[in-house]
Amino acid sequence: MKAERYASVQDAYDTVAESYAALIPDLRPEATLDLAMVDAFVAAVGSGGRVLDAGCGAGRLSRYLADRDLAVEGVDLSPGMVAMARRDHPDLRFRVGSISDLPYESGVFDGVLLWYSTIHTEREHQQRLYDEAGRVLRAGGHLLVGFQAGEGMHDTSATYAPYGHDVTLVRYRFQAEEVIEWLTSAGLPAIARFDRRPVGAERDDQVILLAAKGGAGATTGGA
Repeated sequence: MKAERYASVQDAYDTVAESYAALIPDLRPEATLDLAMVDAFVAAVGSGGRVLDAGCGAGRLSRYLADRDLAVEGVDLSPGMVAMARRDHPDLRFRVGSISDLPYESGVFDGVLLWYSTIHTEREHQQRLYDEAGRVLRAGGHLLVGFQAGEGMHDTSATYAPYGHDVTLVRYRFQAEEVIEWLTSAGLPAIARFDRRPVGAERDDQVILLAAKGGAGATTGGA
């Protein structure tokens, strides 16, 4: 049963899943510097590392990581998105689940990716997401999180109207410093930080943080 708190998020992504997969099949929308941070994460995890793409959507980041010799698994709240991921990337593993209650044992992943998947969770519930990510990471494992920086809520429902979808979907902005605090509280101190201004159709500043479980002694692959 889907949690009431995420019901509208799940419903929205189930509704738009096929359109989303068709419109954003790969990483072409990402800025070059954003991809540099993803590549730093790949290097930090190391070849063959087991990685969880938490909030994987239709699997475009999962594909990118798998093509760089990581053993990737994806999890997403939306069964519709997971169906698209399985359809488009049949060689990879995907399952339905919430990033606030990950369906995995503790300490089993070398890396966790939260690529704009925390943005639909309110501030008071953010700590839970990083606690869960830290729980499934092994000691010395790495986490990469990307999000829109700032304050308040933004209604993104109209984004999907041109494609014939009437959905309710909002996202939340957070300051880098508070996300760093949540990471630290989860035992995942940040070891690299990237901030940039909006480009193209973006309306907010973007932040990407690379963290390591335990922090000290972890490598960043030159990030």
